[in-house]
Order: sequence, then structure tokens, then C-alpha cells
Amino acid sequence: MAQEQTRERWGSRIGVILAVAGSAVGLGNFLRFPGNAAQNGGGAFMLPYFISLLVLGIPLCWAEWTMGRYGGLRGFNSAPGIFSVLWRNRASKYFATLALLIPLVIYMYYVLIEAWCLGYALKYLTGDLMMGRDPDAYGNYLNNYVGADADGALFSGSNPSFLLILVVAFVLNFTLIYRGVTKGIEMFCRVAMPLMALLAIIVLVRVLTLGAPIDPDQNVVTGLGFMWNPRSDRLWDPQTWLAASGQIFFSLSVGFGVIINYASYLSEKDDVVLSGLTSSSMNEFFEVCLGGLITLPAAFIFLGPQVANFTGSSFAVGFVALPNVFASMPGGQIFGFLWFFMLFIAAITSSVSMLQPVIAFFEEGFGLKRHASVTILGLIVAMGCGFVAYFSKGTVALDTMDFWVGTFFIFILGLFQAIMYGWVLGIERGETEAHRGANVRIPRFVQYVLKYVTPLYLGIIALLFAINNLPSKDSEVAKLPSSAHAMLAEGPIGSTLVDVMKNNEINFPAAGTIVDQGAGVWHVLSDNGSVLYKIKDETLYQHSAGQIEKVLSNPVAVSSMLFVFVVLGFLMVMVHIAGRRWEAEGRLSYGPESPTN
Repeated sequence: MAQEQTRERWGSRIGVILAVAGSAVGLGNFLRFPGNAAQNGGGAFMLPYFISLLVLGIPLCWAEWTMGRYGGLRGFNSAPGIFSVLWRNRASKYFATLALLIPLVIYMYYVLIEAWCLGYALKYLTGDLMMGRDPDAYGNYLNNYVGADADGALFSGSNPSFLLILVVAFVLNFTLIYRGVTKGIEMFCRVAMPLMALLAIIVLVRVLTLGAPIDPDQNVVTGLGFMWNPRSDRLWDPQTWLAASGQIFFSLSVGFGVIINYASYLSEKDDVVLSGLTSSSMNEFFEVCLGGLITLPAAFIFLGPQVANFTGSSFAVGFVALPNVFASMPGGQIFGFLWFFMLFIAAITSSVSMLQPVIAFFEEGFGLKRHASVTILGLIVAMGCGFVAYFSKGTVALDTMDFWVGTFFIFILGLFQAIMYGWVLGIERGETEAHRGANVRIPRFVQYVLKYVTPLYLGIIALLFAINNLPSKDSEVAKLPSSAHAMLAEGPIGSTLVDVMKNNEINFPAAGTIVDQGAGVWHVLSDNGSVLYKIKDETLYQHSAGQIEKVLSNPVAVSSMLFVFVVLGFLMVMVHIAGRRWEAEGRLSYGPESPTN
């Protein structure tokens, strides 16, 4: 049965381009990118963004397309098999486990956000989300809708419609993946991508013709200026470069384990160079030209400078700020529906791509038929999704998995793939493989960038990311009200924050001091100078409110990481068994590969 899977091919070049672009174009393009840009210097953010695109994004895309097809032509569609034929060492397949873990775990929480989008779209159809211009009302609605107030809230019966919507999204994804690469993923993306572009353009035209309905100084031009005017001081901030690099990874789906799987279904005659460049360019169009022109400019027109309170949170931008906008504009109910339905489509094209790498592994690793592999994966994903949905308080489980798996592990896999291409496959053989069937040639210097610059750049980024972020993921104690944000921004600590701490049984030390650490972080120090609490504004946490954090481990965060490592252990055992099976079948051997292979 595994051999049947290896013979599956994309139906057309445009089909695979749309499918790969669909895997990349998702919620991050319309929600994460605008907030990232505004938070990290506006126009100044775009310099490290485009440098990262040229040094990391496009070269790694080409590398993944090349390595994926290389493995596919040798009978493998899953990362463990592909890595094993690239690096003929028994250890290679275990490194490839990350390429299964990352899309699998991300799907477990991503499908929840996908269901939020569908739920909000339906709420706009019924008019339930037209609540006037009140950010607190929309923030409270979001917290209630996603169960952020208490663990188990989604299963308490208070929001039964959401569970039904989650099941609908879940079933839709697995129906598409059951139909296969051509009849499922490709067919859907051929319809979904043009539809997504059409809906985005409709919303964009409406935004660009809004004028200044609230204040003459709050118009499209000033809204675009709020996002794009360069703040040069941020150009030298390492956090800006980290954010830009992370955004490129999210944008292009590099390091996810998806592209390498999709590329394995290409034939020797397919042009991986042009296909990779086209899908990357299409993603940038959706991100910069659509996502960058819709979200924050529209929010600025109606909310003014206070929209800055939302720029650090993807959830706050999409689910709190924009509903305020739709409530204020003529025809807002219709445009609210179009917006969230577009986000739902974008989420599906991404989420369905996260399932295929593991499906391919089950099929070729154990000879399973499609329905068996889909059923097994469905059970695994349902357990993981249930875990994230149950531990919904403060979305701690979701945030923890997103931080580790959806961010840090992606850097690690990207680094390993760059080394695999540049140092194992080699730039000479890599260039030859990439140019098979190609009408466009990769500039020669890109090969050297992939071998030397990209791994070094990625290694530095991963190290800085760990240093800057790992220590700060501690325990949530209390949310800061929005009224405290301005007070924190001004520097001194005030009675509002002290009251919040007391209400949550957090005793502010009599001789305590507040020290501004920069980048939206403050430390509460005891009289001997030790750190008692960390105060973080909303730009550093995916909530509409900031956080007070006690320097302890959150049990839910710890449990979430234990869950991730249990899944990792399970996958490594499965990879080991599959590898032994491939060896017994003679499909896999170790040692130097013949130059003719």
C-alpha cells in the first residue's frame, strides 16, 4: 500500500502552487503580520523582514522543494523517509520526527482558532456581534467564547454552539485530507485561494474608501502612516530582527515539515524553482499587500492611537479591534461576515496541510490504507485538541504549545534542513536537483547563502530567541485591565496596578520597587533586589490585557509541555518501527549514495 501512496501526484503545476501557497497563507498573514510590523517599528520592520525573506525564506523554500522532490523520486513522501535518503545515517530519520511533530501539534490548537473564525462569521450573520464601539465588550465576548476565564469552560454547556462548530471544522479538514492530495487538497485550494483573494480585495476596497468617519485626523493615510512610517530606533533593536525572522517562518511555512512533504509529490519534469518562487510571491502578496493594508489601517480609522493597545496580540487585533471597526462602519455586519469567513478559509488551507505529513508517514511507514491512517490520526488529534480546549483558561495551553512547537522548534527544524541541504546533499548536487525540469535557474550565490549564511543566521536567531523569550514564559497570576496600560507606558507604578495585585492576593512589598526592563517588561523587586514578579504588557502575551506573572512554573504550561514530549516520544517510536520496516523491505540502506542515484 505504501507504493500506491508514492505514485500519487499533483494534478497540475498551478494546483501545487496554490496548495503550497494555501499552506503558507493563513491567520498569520492577516493578524500576526500587521501587529508585528506596527509593534516593531513600522516601516523599519520591513528592512529586516525583507532581509530575512531573501536570506532565510526563499532560499529555505527552494531547499525544501528540492529535498522534497529528491525524496519523492526515491519512493518517500514523509520527512523520515526523505531525510533518510538525503543523509544515509540511521540517526537522520529521528531528526525528521520534528517535521511530523510540528504540524501535528500546531494543528491541535490551530483548528480551535479556525473554529473561532467560523463561529464569528456565523455570529455576524445573525447580528450577535454588532455590540457598538466598546473594546471591553468585545474583549469579554472573546474571553467567554473561547473559554479563557476558566479551565473546562468550553465543556460546561455554556457555549454548546462552539463545540458544534469545532466538530464541523474538524470534519471538514479530515474530509479533505481523506480525499487525498489531488482530489482533496489541490481541488479545494484551486477554489479557496481565488475566493480568499476576492473576499480580501472586497474588504480592502471598503477600507480604502472609508474616509474619516470619526475624526478628520483618523483617515486611511494616517492609518497607513501609523503602520508603515519607519521608526529608525527600532531598526537596531534585536527584538525587531527576531520578530521579522519569526514572521517569515510563519509566512512561508518553512520549517513546518509541510513543503518538503508537498514537494515529494512532484515529478522530475516539474519546475521546483519557479513553483517555489511563485508560491512565495503569492504569500507575500496576501501578507504585505492585503494583510498589511486591511487590518491596522481600518482599526486606526475608527479607534485612533488606542489601536496600539492591540498590536501585540493576534487575537486582540482580529477578534477585538476589528469587531469595533465593523460596528462603526456602514454595512459592518456584512463586512464582518466577509472578514471572518475569509479568515476561516485561510485557516482551512493551512490546517489541512498540517495533516498530510503525518498521513503520508502512516501510509508509507506501516502500509496503511487512507481510511485507516486518517482514522488513527483523527483519534490522536482529537485527544490533543481536547487537551487544549479543556485547559482554556488564559489560553495558557495554546500559548505554551505555540511558543515551543509553533516557534522555537520551527527554528530548530529550519536550521537542521539548511545543514542537510548545504552540507549533506551539498550545493553542487542540490543545484543539479533543483534545476531538473526548471525553466528558471537559481542564482549561484544563493547556494552559498544556503550553505554558510542561512545556518549561521538561523543559529544566531534561535539562540537570541531562546535567551530573550524562554525565561519569560512563567506563570500567569492576573490580567491587567486596559486602564493600566497607559499608566505602565508612562513609567511609574500606580494605584490601579497595586489594586489589581491585592485583588489577586499578590502582596506588593512595602520596600518594593518597579524596574523597567524595556520592551514592555517590568520587574517587581523585593527590598534585597530579587525578582518577585514580572509585569508584561499586552504586546508580549496573546491576550487583550497584559499580565502579572509570578516567577514560578504554571502547572498547565508544564502539563502542556509534557503532552508535547509524550507525542514526540510516540512519534519517535513510530519512526523507529517504520525505519526497521523500510530496511527489511530493502527500501532503505545506509552508507554513501552512488552519484548516479
